Amino acid sequence: MSEWWQVVVGVAGGLVLVWLVLVLLLWLEQRKHSGHATLMDLLRLAPDVVRLLKRLASDSSVPIGARIWLGVLLVYLISPIDLIPDFIPVLGYADDALVVAIALRFATRRAGGDSIAKHWPGTPAGLAAVLRLAGLPSS
Repeated sequence: MSEWWQVVVGVAGGLVLVWLVLVLLLWLEQRKHSGHATLMDLLRLAPDVVRLLKRLASDSSVPIGARIWLGVLLVYLISPIDLIPDFIPVLGYADDALVVAIALRFATRRAGGDSIAKHWPGTPAGLAAVLRLAGLPSS
């Protein structure tokens, strides 16, 4: 029985360590780029980004790998479980923004800028911001 507990404690300790490293990286990244976008800017884009993700995930012309990533991202955004709870100032929303940025960058690079522009429901300024986030040239 003692070996079983050692495995459980080791796995739990490893998960806590990975979580702490992610929190540290998010905090460092947020401090490095604090002046670029405010929380209000991100919140204004959020509804349009969610609609974009839903539209891209349901578009059969988007590669299946990208659609799977987009589906997983939508589930993560809808889920009440986060890497960092939202009540923690700044970092609570930074983890969501980071996860969205990584998944969106991956999926949009495979879908292409034309597909993003075709499905974008928001303003041209918002589209330019999303394309910048994805590392694609603005049209």
